[in-house]
Amino acid sequence: MKIICFGDSITRGVTYMKGRLRIIKQNYPTILQDWFGQKEGPPIEVVNKGVFNDNSAHLLERLEKDVLAEHPAIVLIGIGGNDCNFKWAEVAEFPRDDHTPTVPLDSYIENIKTIISKVKEEGITPILLAMPPLDPVRYYEYTAHLFSSKISEWICRTGGIEHWHGMYNRALKKTAKELGVKFIDIRTAMKKAGELKVLISDDGIHPTEAGYQAIASEIYHSLLSILKKEEDAAKPYSLS
Repeated sequence: MKIICFGDSITRGVTYMKGRLRIIKQNYPTILQDWFGQKEGPPIEVVNKGVFNDNSAHLLERLEKDVLAEHPAIVLIGIGGNDCNFKWAEVAEFPRDDHTPTVPLDSYIENIKTIISKVKEEGITPILLAMPPLDPVRYYEYTAHLFSSKISEWICRTGGIEHWHGMYNRALKKTAKELGVKFIDIRTAMKKAGELKVLISDDGIHPTEAGYQAIASEIYHSLLSILKKEEDAAKPYSLS
């Protein structure tokens, strides 16, 4: 069985350490592969198709090559953080103007629905991942350092990134329910796993190694439950 992890930098395995963005070896697809490799039963291959800075529109553009052509049984779709982000250089330059997310909410949900539809047409099971939490204070410190503290003026007027982040995640969860698609809530799992300053790196967005462990754990146990239910459903009914 092949499982494709399809998403952005968090799927790729990016973290922020010592003032730089880096890819760590123990990202959640790698951890999943290690854990499934230790499990008895048919072999499971986990493929990492995460790309830094991707949003839902980018996923649609590479869906054929990176998912459909690979013929997986399952695709884990983790996207949204870059969709609801802003062009901070423009915000810093014009803090009194209105600014919209990179991919507006309606377009984001429409992209998700299209991805799910195309995946299902190929007999692939789509599973949506919640957007991981962020640490807003450290995120704004990092963003202000990159651009300008003037972004705080706009933030005070319109609400912080956590407002948009939560809105997109709620819409994603609602879409999964409406379409009958499985949804793995890594957001809640990370919040329960410990302090965000331990699980999220200094840029306020990308997980630490401990954060990736928490994500992998929630996905792994959710997948075991999903696969068990599918296995039981495939068994012939018996009264014995």
